[in-house]
Amino acid sequence: MDQDLLSIQEARDLSTRAFEAWKIWSKASQEQVDRVCAAMATAAFNAAERLGQMAHEETGYGVPAHKRLKNEFAAQNVWNSIKDIKTVGVIRHDIEKRIYEIAWPMGVVAALTPSTNPTSTVIYKILIAVKARDAIIVAPHPSAAKCSYEAAALMARVAEQNGAPPGLIACMQRVSLSGTQELMNHIYVALILATGGTPMVRAAHSTGKPAYGVGPGNVPAYVDRSADVEKAARYIVASKSFDCSTICATEQAVVADRPIAQRLRELMTREGAYFTDEGQTERLRALLFNTEGGMVTSTVGKPAITLAAMAGFAVPPGTRVLVAPLERVGREEPLSREKLTTVLGWYEADGWEAGCERCIELIQFGGRGHSLVIHATDENVIMAFGLEKPVFRIAVNTMSSLGAIGLTTGVYPSLTLGAGGVGGSITGDNVTTYHLFNVKRLAYEMTPPPPAALLAGAAPQGITPEEIERVVRGVVQEILTLKR
Repeated sequence: MDQDLLSIQEARDLSTRAFEAWKIWSKASQEQVDRVCAAMATAAFNAAERLGQMAHEETGYGVPAHKRLKNEFAAQNVWNSIKDIKTVGVIRHDIEKRIYEIAWPMGVVAALTPSTNPTSTVIYKILIAVKARDAIIVAPHPSAAKCSYEAAALMARVAEQNGAPPGLIACMQRVSLSGTQELMNHIYVALILATGGTPMVRAAHSTGKPAYGVGPGNVPAYVDRSADVEKAARYIVASKSFDCSTICATEQAVVADRPIAQRLRELMTREGAYFTDEGQTERLRALLFNTEGGMVTSTVGKPAITLAAMAGFAVPPGTRVLVAPLERVGREEPLSREKLTTVLGWYEADGWEAGCERCIELIQFGGRGHSLVIHATDENVIMAFGLEKPVFRIAVNTMSSLGAIGLTTGVYPSLTLGAGGVGGSITGDNVTTYHLFNVKRLAYEMTPPPPAALLAGAAPQGITPEEIERVVRGVVQEILTLKR
């Protein structure tokens, strides 16, 4: 059998079933919605270790223990952040303006998920969609199809056990590009929620349907002379090595203020960073990227020691991150791109103004609208970065990988990080359940209409017999022409 045709048919069947389930779920009470979501969150949290191990074994990416933490985050932190949000009926009442705001679900959501964070993204997307009273169909990355399906199937089973209609939650098993395109374009799909590479996001936006997509995250980490340098070194190495840098908000380059650069380098080395020489740096350039600038898949999500061996050089035991000293940003320097693996760029700049410009270069080259992290205690410098950088998440004195997603900061816990208009996204928010339902407004009259609005309009000017005759002749001529 033709696999593309089977995938297309599966997309059609799942969409039809999801739409029927949504018509039931759209009438669910808040109590029903919260009961189902709470049960799913608990089940996913309890399965976090098993699903994390499955994701690692299937994709070959990252660290199982870190994938477990991401699954727990997607279940517990995401649910705790949305559990008290009203998503049914009247959600707000402005007494002064005499407006009632009423939640209204989107419908069927097509959820495209990545290979780098497969099970955690599935858990998170299902929770925020079902909480909004949407149905959801997961279209997983082909290299993570089994673990993604297992996560979705677990949540679907628990949801139905707690009163959700069958078909509300589904995941494609016959994964193909044609099937995913059929899913996104299906008449019953109301919204696309795409997390993954640039081609996937472009495909989602090209359907003409509402779509939340995210761009690449070429995240700079600026370390100012006012920073707690020891803490910055510990956090940067830990963050870059977390799940082998498979979170899009992970640091991609350090920009070190020159007065503290040598000290930062020494402290990062103590934490497990290995600074490459020019020959080793050149080997990494050739290893990580192809001639078109795309990242070589076999290097994604790999430990630093493995990457060094692949590049043909040895590093000390305990090495967690490879750091490549760089001078340029742009196409002529491949390592200034986003690197979803344990390789970090290193730049030095004299003063925060120069550091600011270097960070903007990196962001403009490959991370417009995404994220940045700054380590500093000078509030004027911190605010200057906040005001000037074209990104929508600026993490301060924390691990960027965990701060941007909302584990170590107060932003909404999320695994889909909008890059705003500058990054080609519809939003710069951390996408959550608020983004998956619309709001109707019931508005009472507050001000009587102006008297002029109630007056009868001026009578139309009369039509002359000659004008009527001309119109009739034209209509008759058109009819005769059509008959011929």
